[in-house]
Amino acid sequence: MKTRVGIVGPKDTVQLMSEVAVDYKEQLELIPFVYQHAEETTNIVETNQALVDLWIFSGLTPYSLAKKSTSKQPFFYLKLNESSLMKALIKISYQDKLDIDKVSIDLLEEHDIFETYGDLKISSENIHWYKYLGFTPIQEIRDFHLNLYQKGKVSVCITCLSDVYEQLRTKGVPVYRITPVRANIRLTINAALQYWQTAHLKYSQIAVMLIKIENTESIESPHVLSYDLHRLNLELQSAILSFSETISGSFISLGIGTYMIFSTRGSLQEDGEKSIRLLDQLSLITDLPSNIGIGYGDTSLAAEENARLALHHAQNHAAYCAFSIDNNGIVKGPLTENESISFGFRNENKEMGEKLKESGVSITTFNKIMAVQKNLGKNTVTASEISEWLKMTQRNARRILTDLTRVGIAEEVGEEAPTTRGRPRKIYQVGLNFLASIQSSSE
Repeated sequence: MKTRVGIVGPKDTVQLMSEVAVDYKEQLELIPFVYQHAEETTNIVETNQALVDLWIFSGLTPYSLAKKSTSKQPFFYLKLNESSLMKALIKISYQDKLDIDKVSIDLLEEHDIFETYGDLKISSENIHWYKYLGFTPIQEIRDFHLNLYQKGKVSVCITCLSDVYEQLRTKGVPVYRITPVRANIRLTINAALQYWQTAHLKYSQIAVMLIKIENTESIESPHVLSYDLHRLNLELQSAILSFSETISGSFISLGIGTYMIFSTRGSLQEDGEKSIRLLDQLSLITDLPSNIGIGYGDTSLAAEENARLALHHAQNHAAYCAFSIDNNGIVKGPLTENESISFGFRNENKEMGEKLKESGVSITTFNKIMAVQKNLGKNTVTASEISEWLKMTQRNARRILTDLTRVGIAEEVGEEAPTTRGRPRKIYQVGLNFLASIQSSSE
């Protein structure tokens, strides 16, 4: 099946992209969208999402405008660089015989402009550059060029924007437009197709969601059939079955309080939000604690094993939370909280494995601490922070940090005053220096 690619831009650039895309006719179906003004991009993407798999835009401006839409499809844009500038300069200087030492240029990267002039052995002293600020005020950019030209500071204007080009041209300003070169178009198409093939393979992976309702045995009477338990089970099955339908999944009941859904990774793309929704629905049915484990894999067996391990992490963390494990063994969670961590439960470094074994700290616990330290963004961690993130006692967190310090995996790097009365808290740096020493010794 061909990848449906929507291309968006002014007429000439869309035409050029279409010509280059002929070489990819076996791989993609091109759907062109031509605009008169760049502001039309948002609406084009908004109203045509169902027609395409991914989008390629003629430049940074339509790309930025497309991001204002509700589409979550992959976006790519043609990058204008020194090759595109060189093409414009050749036209100005050699074809039209105009000077290129007094010009105004917008939106290109600074190094692309001044390195190009340096390569041409032309002074860049009178080059005026409009820096891209993350958005494109078209009228402001037009006035930037126009004012410089009217004051005699530049003799030629060079713009990346079709709207600015047309407005300056109608005012009689010598203006040239920078357009993509064919090599950049090919690079962008190749990158887009490679991304789509990788993403498509990833989204087609098997996903298993394992749902566990705890303490259902407390409802059951040892002497008589518990109608309340069966009523509860039917309500839970109905809610989970309805949820399964929304993600095109296959539902299996593994007994009262335990349920499994088979689906694909693409259907569970927003696994955190969907887990929250399902846990909320279950909490309305019963006060019994619930947890979810989501596993991804290339086979149903691998996905199910990952789901069971993810459920184990969720149950050990807290009630009403979900964890996921992907096919690379990366654990993510809790998915139901605004702040979550990602960590692995494997270790491929022999020296690290031996040190962890000596310390008595498991690989999973160590990877969790490293994930917390990274997520905090300061390369240090305290026992209090580990306790809060990993839902353990501060005493246990201090013991783990002490054990890691004893074998040289962690080190004390400072202290901080407590928020209440008491002894200062020790600040640790975990793993970083140890891993760096391992890497340097292996080089």
